[in-house]
Amino acid sequence: MTLQQLHYVITIAEVGSMNKAAEVLYISQPSLTSAVRELENELGISIFHRSGRGVSLTNEGSEFLIYARQLYNQYEIINEKYGKSKNFKKKFGVSTQHYSFAVKAFVELVKSFDTSQYEFAIRETKTKDIIQDVGNLRSEIGIMYLSSFNRAAINKLLRTYNLEFHHIIDCRAYVYLWSGHPLAKCESINFEQLQNYPCLSFEQGDGESYYFAEEILSTNEYQRTIKACDRATMLNLMIGLNGYTLCSGIICKELNGDDYVAVPFDCPNDDESSVMEIGYIMKKNSSLTPIAQQYIDEINKYLNNL
Repeated sequence: MTLQQLHYVITIAEVGSMNKAAEVLYISQPSLTSAVRELENELGISIFHRSGRGVSLTNEGSEFLIYARQLYNQYEIINEKYGKSKNFKKKFGVSTQHYSFAVKAFVELVKSFDTSQYEFAIRETKTKDIIQDVGNLRSEIGIMYLSSFNRAAINKLLRTYNLEFHHIIDCRAYVYLWSGHPLAKCESINFEQLQNYPCLSFEQGDGESYYFAEEILSTNEYQRTIKACDRATMLNLMIGLNGYTLCSGIICKELNGDDYVAVPFDCPNDDESSVMEIGYIMKKNSSLTPIAQQYIDEINKYLNNL
């Protein structure tokens, strides 16, 4: 097994096609296929399903890719630090659920560095993808929440990727809606008041689970629901359809403007399932790099000034 073969497999998995991967890697398609076959024979597994529509990872291939990315990422780090050219950009990536405070902290972080010397990435994405990004070292940290409902399922997945969760802040549930919504001026809002309005939630992909929902109290039976993939669309649906979502109540007006409000959610019997523990995930038994620690410090600074 060689680093070159690992690079081939990672590239094929990313583009989903042998032909496209061969173009990206600047080698012939037969040579690429031969290299992957040799690796599969050596490992005794099939890494890819092959069809006329392209390639996809087998179950064994998905597991192998986790380790391949970790190993190849470490190689790149060593090569960047000690390679002959040393003409490289330092990298920092974070994957996050759709939190404006996470974006605000990222903005403040990037502003303090010379971007010609660094490569930054922020990925607002699905919950499971956040865990995979950090597990595969695509991002150094991930920002997400736990609750009494999802904690056991999420922690099980974190253990699979050798990750651990670190607490930042606890938040009660709020109803997030636009300032012109009929309920926007209420002191608190309950489910009965919301039944005539569509509940908005972020789509979690194929086989999505209640446990991966970004919105608290996802198991409630909502009469009207609409799913979206990005924060901008979510905000547009709030205005256009009087939609709402349940969130932490932490709104960055500098980024989102004054058109949206968060009203305390009136949860019956002070239900603990309405509490969100927001935190970050990282590799277990590892330390944050200085730049990652600065990012977490920026988040805490913002939250402490609310």
